Amino acid sequence: MKKLFILAALTIASYTTFVQIVDLRRKIEVVGTSEQEVTPDIIHVSISLQEYIDGKKKVTIDQLENQLEAAVREAGIAKEDFTINNMWAYNNTYQKKKNPDFLASKQYGIKFRDLNKFNQILAKVDSKGIQSTNIDSYDYSKIDQLKNELKLKALLAAKVKATFLLNGLSERLGHVLNITENDNSNYPQPRQVMFKTTAMSADRAAPAESDIDVKKIKLSFQINAVFEIGK
Repeated sequence: MKKLFILAALTIASYTTFVQIVDLRRKIEVVGTSEQEVTPDIIHVSISLQEYIDGKKKVTIDQLENQLEAAVREAGIAKEDFTINNMWAYNNTYQKKKNPDFLASKQYGIKFRDLNKFNQILAKVDSKGIQSTNIDSYDYSKIDQLKNELKLKALLAAKVKATFLLNGLSERLGHVLNITENDNSNYPQPRQVMFKTTAMSADRAAPAESDIDVKKIKLSFQINAVFEIGK
């Protein structure tokens, strides 16, 4: 008898718990979207320099780096926007003694806010020492502010949609019960870029403006919102 009483008590407790977690409120779930394209105004570019042999003379990585540093400084690039990303056997004494013809390399990162300075900088660096250039990433200076604005627009779009649908049924929109955010933004993929340079000379003309095609960043947000249907 005692066992039956305990079993009955557990059954009642389980049923009571089940009843308590069932949400009997009438609800409507809708999706709101908002998107906008912006042109990146910050572009991270990597430039790789490598020593080379010119006849019997080696053009060293220090010489190439000095040219690049001077060009970056002259272009008005902030010191913190010019960094060393990587280096290959730059100070490897063993490699240099073992193989006198070994060519050291270094890679630099530059944050551009004006891509026209790209060609201006590279035109002042010995083109034979430029191993490669690459766009590493794109960014937009006011991206956080714009994201917040788009999220709010998507949420308001969801509310307008829910209100419209309920009005058609002579129902009233109640409080929001749940909000879920989805970021479907699309950023341009990093890619290798070409550059224009002319032979280094004291009287050369200023380089042409960059013709790099900067693809737009597409910001897109989706808000799933659940509203209570008012009484």
